[in-house]
Amino acid sequence: MELIRISGLRVAFSTCSEEIRAVDSVDLDIRSGDSLSLIGESGCGKTVMGMAIMGLLPKNAMISGSIRYGDQEILSASDRTMQQIRGKEIAMISQNSANSLNPVMTIGDQIEEPLLIHHLLPSTEARSEAIRLLSALGFDEPETAAGRYPHEFSGGMRERILIALALICNPRLIIADEPTAGLDAQVKSQILRLIKKQIASNRTLFLITHDMGTASSLSTRMAVMYAGELVEAGPTKEVLAMPRHPYTQGLLASLPSAGLHPIPGMSPAPAHLPKGCRFCARCPSATDRCSTQHPPLEETRDTRQVRCFLYD
Repeated sequence: MELIRISGLRVAFSTCSEEIRAVDSVDLDIRSGDSLSLIGESGCGKTVMGMAIMGLLPKNAMISGSIRYGDQEILSASDRTMQQIRGKEIAMISQNSANSLNPVMTIGDQIEEPLLIHHLLPSTEARSEAIRLLSALGFDEPETAAGRYPHEFSGGMRERILIALALICNPRLIIADEPTAGLDAQVKSQILRLIKKQIASNRTLFLITHDMGTASSLSTRMAVMYAGELVEAGPTKEVLAMPRHPYTQGLLASLPSAGLHPIPGMSPAPAHLPKGCRFCARCPSATDRCSTQHPPLEETRDTRQVRCFLYD
């Protein structure tokens, strides 16, 4: 069953001189109990997708298409409706713990706040639940930690606090935006284990990352994004074992384990997207057709999806 169904989603930002297309005609389903990763380079539109689902895009965003949560249309939902959904039904682990936490509130107050806003527990029980969750996430003295402020914790511990904020209301969908960015290898491994443990209880995860290792560890399905559109999708193990789109192949070839062979060139500017295939200028397999025609995202015979004329 689809928990989130995204259809024809377009998000553009208007500036004084031009229109920037961040997300362009994306169709994507997130199934209940699923673990779906969205992979791509910085600036390809991944975070914009997550913010669109949360209803947190800035006022200058021009949005069209559809995002349905169950049988409810999110894009046309009122602010009041979205406030009821955020935190309680859909929660987000942001990518920057230093900017995502309130520096003048204790972490205990911040973690219990969603329970109070959504009237799920009285204040005394909310604080007990916050302390219980901090303990489950590896805080040795959770009661003491609840009374401290964000700046008193390391980056890894602040990431755990963000996870606690996302989990406190037991939401159906967790959107994790680069949850291990900026963490060292040991802390990253700990955070991945914590997230994996939490999603094991039939929670749905939408992971936004550029890290193939993180995606491999946490997701069962993978969608690859380039210049605002999806270029490949399928089961994570299959995409990693046999990538079909030249961009996905390039991403895997650029990993240290594959010898660090970076993709040449730069992604096209979102305000000046090419007429044909958006990866054409960087693709070793490009033909004349690729520069003049835009390939559709099509299903292959084994339920994979790919946007490339090589698979016509």
